[in-house]
This record gives sequence, structure tokens and C-alpha cells, in this order.
Amino acid sequence: MSSPDPQVRAARNLSTSTSRGPVVAVTGAASGIGALLTSRLAASDEVKQVVAIDERRGEVSEATWHILDVRDPAIAEKLRGADVVVHLALDLDLETDSAARTAYNVRGTQTVLTAAAAAGVHRVVLCTSAMVYGALPDNDIPLSEDAELRATAEATGVGDLLEIERLGRRAPRAHPGLNVTVVRPAVLVGGTDTALTRYFESPRLLVVAGSRPTWQFCHVDDLCSALEYAALEKVDGEFAVGCDGWLEQEEVEELSGIRRMELPSAVALGAAARLHRIGLTPSPAGDLAYTMHPWVVSVGRLHDAGWRPRWTNEEVLAELLEEVAGRHTVAGRRLGRKDATAAGAAGATVALLGAAAVVRRARRRRGL
Repeated sequence: MSSPDPQVRAARNLSTSTSRGPVVAVTGAASGIGALLTSRLAASDEVKQVVAIDERRGEVSEATWHILDVRDPAIAEKLRGADVVVHLALDLDLETDSAARTAYNVRGTQTVLTAAAAAGVHRVVLCTSAMVYGALPDNDIPLSEDAELRATAEATGVGDLLEIERLGRRAPRAHPGLNVTVVRPAVLVGGTDTALTRYFESPRLLVVAGSRPTWQFCHVDDLCSALEYAALEKVDGEFAVGCDGWLEQEEVEELSGIRRMELPSAVALGAAARLHRIGLTPSPAGDLAYTMHPWVVSVGRLHDAGWRPRWTNEEVLAELLEEVAGRHTVAGRRLGRKDATAAGAAGATVALLGAAAVVRRARRRRGL
């Protein structure tokens, strides 16, 4: 006799379970943080059942899988019976078209919130970023979790995250009885590819003259444990997650062994804007602010709930450097090994700036 279908097996496991914990649904469950969290929840004695939702099936056989796009209103039926939804189906890829990325992220979040309310779910957990506080020279170090969100939409994906948070604040008013929890990680490390992790792929660390960079990291393992806390209702509201404390730029340079390349603010920001505008780099100039000004956050609410990070900033930086070893990035643009070797550190930057100037002159000649 053939073995039962995995969905049938999961249903049987649910019917025989003695756990009194919640049924937790995870969107974006097949890859990245979603896959890590799905696996973690499926192994937890405090969770009754895990419902995994994605556009493809993942590897966690203990979960009940539903294959669909989170923008599909049919997701409401798949969420019926869930107590909590952790929404992780976001696209923050540097290479994705910004308009398509925003359409997916905002519409997906809006659909999940509406569907969760219709299905009788009482809690939705959203994951954004501490970047929503903004990186500004007058920021407190660390920022309170209640600090005003002063970010703008000028950095990659931050506009989407601000809109997601706005939808999250509005949802309980539109759907009484629905609780929305927001988790804001610091610089995320562990199989991630962002403008901030690419900063450490450069042969020199760009430092804008007169700025005061500070670095606080968050390992994906710690993010997953914080998301589990939220799913199990051990903490709620809006809270940050990351390592305790922070590293100054000088400490980062000493620990990494990567020397700095210092540029005046006008040169660095102007070059970043031009290179992005003509399509030579994926990162807009707004990303540079997060390597210039402090945006370190307190993690007091998690601490009050009994949570502690397993990783230190120094340990996460070491893992990040190991992950990016052999990659070569200048101004957010990945270079092939041959290009990077030939260009060198400052030479690669000059080459990009020169390419920008050439394209600009060519466009002027064509009257563009």
C-alpha cells in the first residue's frame, strides 16, 4: 500500500496532537526566512499546526502546504482555522523592478490582512525593518522602539516597508478584533543580499566625510526566534530585534581588516545618484544614508519578554564577511572577479564614475 499524501499525513498528525498551542500560518514559507521559521515552528511543542503558504512547495513535510500567490483573495479560505499569520512573502531584491516590487509587497500585505480578518485570524505578524526609523545624524543612540518613523522612500524597499506598516496600523481599526504585531530587524545577515550586506563586499569601505556610521546586526536565527515569540503571543505591538549594542565604524574596520575610502558628502551622494539613474548600480542614493548616520535600536521589549539574542554584533559581522568572501561589489554593483582584479579598489570606483560621465556626455550629444 502506498504511503498517504503529505497533506493527509499532516491532517492526521493534527487530529492526534495533544498540543494546545496555536495554529500558525506562514506566508513566503518555501524559502529564506519563511522556510527557516516554518521549520522552527513545525518542530515546536508550543505550536499545534503550521500552515505553509507560497507559490511553490517547500521542504518542511510536517507543515500543511497551500500553493498560491498571497495576492490571491482565495488565501482567505486557506487561512481559515489559523490563529496567527506570520506574513513573510515580501520581495526586497535589489534587482527587482521597483514598481513591480512595490505592487507585490503592498498588494500582498493588504490581501493577507483582509483575508486574515475574514478568516477569523486574531493576530497577524508583519516583518519590516529598523530602517523605517530612518538614518539621520540627530538620531538617538540607541533609538527607542517608540521613536518616530522618519525614513523616506529614497532607499531600496523602504517606501514599501513604510506602507506595509501603515496598512498594519490601519487594519485593527478596519477589522476590530484583529491584532497586528510588527517586527523590525536591524541589518539582517544570514543568506541575505541587501545594499547593506553588499557594502561589505567592496574592496574598500566607503565612508562619507563628517558622517558617523554605527552598525547593529541581526542574525536570521535571532529574527526567527523573535518571530516565534510574536507568533506565540509572548510579545506584541511594534518592536525591534537585533544584537545587543552596536559597533562604531572604526571597530568594523578593525574587525574586518577592510580599509576605508573617504569621500566628501557631495561627491559620494552625487555619484551614487548618477550611477543609479543611468542604471549602472541597483542601489539608489538613499541607501547611502544607512551607512552614514546612526539607526541603532533598542531591543527592550523583547528583553522584557525574556528573549535574548544568541549572536553578538562581532559574531554576525564575522559570519557576514565569510559569506561575502570572493564577491566583488563597488557602489552596490557586483563585478566579476576578472573586472575586480583588474580595476582594484579605487580604480573600480573611478571606472564606474568615468562610465557615468561617458554615458552622460553621450546622452547630451543625443539631446536626451
